[in-house]
Formats: sequence, structure tokens, C-alpha cells
Amino acid sequence: MPRINSQLKPFETNAFHNGKFIQVSDADVKGKWSVFFFYPADFTFVCPTELEDLADNYETFQKLGVEIYSVSTDKHFTHKAWHDTSPAIGKIKYVMLADPTGQISRNLDVLVEEAGIADRGTFLIDPEGKIQYIEITAGGVGRSAVELIDKVRAAQYVASHPGEVCPAKWKEGEETLTPSLDLIGKI
Repeated sequence: MPRINSQLKPFETNAFHNGKFIQVSDADVKGKWSVFFFYPADFTFVCPTELEDLADNYETFQKLGVEIYSVSTDKHFTHKAWHDTSPAIGKIKYVMLADPTGQISRNLDVLVEEAGIADRGTFLIDPEGKIQYIEITAGGVGRSAVELIDKVRAAQYVASHPGEVCPAKWKEGEETLTPSLDLIGKI
């Protein structure tokens, strides 16, 4: 199981992005914040609602300097077909990674081996390629892009403000905490 601050493992795969097939590797991820957003399969039920939500909020992620990589065990051809036929998926401007061998899903321990699909897993990767946030939910539980944006903002704040931490329900601009002996028993 990957852990916080563990390094993203090497990978190389095909992807669908802005009407083209491209190659993406772990080297492409380094140097910027990235979200790896695993979902079970194209042409399903909860998955398009999540991916559309990410598409609707993609501009905010971009303003935060974050690239989105959606990942399923489908091939890049299937991603294109889904993008071309679904109004919800047609909104996507972020990269759709193909993981038909399960290598990336296995690297992040979200592959359901017997089914050949990925669990719903979200991983926030920092510019050094280290995992800063992990969320894994049951197949029937969709995720929220707005909640993810809050997690990204908090992780970015902590990364750029050593010694400070973000309390529960923290929103950008709100007060943070500086852990010290003075705070023990007062929170």
C-alpha cells in the first residue's frame, strides 16, 4: 500500500488528451502538482458523474497548478469512444490515462485483481513525485471535486509554509495552526 510521502513508481502508458493519443510517464508528472483519479471503468454509472465534476472544476485545478490524470484499466481507444459519445465525458480537457495492464493501478494498490478494474482512488502527488493525499472509496461512493480542491489548497499551503498546519474544515485564507507546547490542551 502506498503511504504519504512515498514516491510515485515509474510508469509509461498511452492516454487520450484533447482529441489525440499521447504517451505519459512518471517523468511527465514531476515538477508540478498532480491528481491521479482512479475509477472502475468507462461507460458506467458513478464514474461519469465524478469525471464530469472534475471537468466542471478543471479550470480551478489549473489555476492551482494541478494537472488531473483520470485512470481506468480501459484502453485509450475506449477513452476516446466514451469522450466522443457521452456529453458528460465530452467536457473533459484533462488527461485520460489508459491502464489496461493494471500497472499504475497495481503501483498505487487500487487494482481489484479478480475483476481487472481499479477501486475509486484519489492520489495527490506533489512536484517531487511524492504522495501527499490518499482517498479510496467503495465502488458505489462518488467523490467531490470541490472537496478535493480544498485538500489540494491545504496540501499546497502546508508545503509552502513549513511549521504550519491546517485544522479540520480549513479553507484558503483562514487561520492555520503552528504546533507548539502552548497549544497542548487549549484546542
